Amino acid sequence: MALDGRKIINTLWKAGLPFLLGGGILWWMYRGFDWEALKSVLARDMDWTWMALSMPFGVTAQLFRGLRWRQMLEPLGESPRRTTCVHSIFLSYASSLVVPRVGEVLRCGVLRRYEGTSFTKSIGTVVAERVVDMVLVLLIAFVVGGMQFGFFFTFFERTGMGLSALCGRFSVAGCWVAACCAVVASAFACVLVRRLALFSKMKGGLLNLWEGVCSLRRLRSPWGFGAYSLAIWLSYYLHFYLTFRCFEETASLGAMVAWVAFVVGSFAVLVPTPNGAGPWHFAVKTVLVLYGVAEAPAVMFVLVVHTLQTLLVLLLGLYGLLGLQWTRPRPVDGGDAGDRN
Repeated sequence: MALDGRKIINTLWKAGLPFLLGGGILWWMYRGFDWEALKSVLARDMDWTWMALSMPFGVTAQLFRGLRWRQMLEPLGESPRRTTCVHSIFLSYASSLVVPRVGEVLRCGVLRRYEGTSFTKSIGTVVAERVVDMVLVLLIAFVVGGMQFGFFFTFFERTGMGLSALCGRFSVAGCWVAACCAVVASAFACVLVRRLALFSKMKGGLLNLWEGVCSLRRLRSPWGFGAYSLAIWLSYYLHFYLTFRCFEETASLGAMVAWVAFVVGSFAVLVPTPNGAGPWHFAVKTVLVLYGVAEAPAVMFVLVVHTLQTLLVLLLGLYGLLGLQWTRPRPVDGGDAGDRN
């Protein structure tokens, strides 16, 4: 019984830590926030037309991800239905709002349940998918950083803001936030590596996992895979960029500033908090302030945008869950549930 109690406490701690971290950052950012001003912004100042135009791109990003995932599974002899792949993606993003990163495993379980897809093979494709996404983000960061290098150099020179002066702008609390994010991200990476090591000890698990990772080498349509990948990240960007047009303070910043904020925010969400809550707010707000947006409008922007985009994720998750209720599972042809070939 004592052992069970420790397991429960350990599970609650692991599940609660991301909420504590994200909640702590949000509390620090929004302490003393003018909530009456938020009502005014939502009722009169915000252009809801641009927000409405941004939302379909949040849908297409997940839609293209589901279609790309199915394409990665085809070389492994798996042919899940497109609708099931898309519904599982919708559900995975929504579930990660409760327990960060759990959606990666959940969507593989959904395909196992409804399509009879090998769980270990699908896990391998998820790993490969994340590697591809990370390479694309790094490539985007390199290009955007190169294009904005001159701007940053000129900006720092004209304002007398060298690196030491720039660092001096951050308060002690800001440094603690950045340090906590780094520690939690490192701890999460260590836990993930340990879990993968234990997972690979399952019978046939390592072979299927590696086969899933290597699925990229046998794609039937590499150009289609590339097109889906570009469409995913272009959708993410437009989902974010169009929200700049919703607010007077950010409408004139331009597409390149949005790219910078988008890249910085993409790295911030690597910290395992629900939908990046906290780290994303802090990172994007900091970018906006460095580009001349006042503190209060910048904080307002990240609060409104992140909240509405999170609500979209929840709605898509509900849609995916309902869609799966109307999906008839395919029969599984024997074998262990995690190791069918």
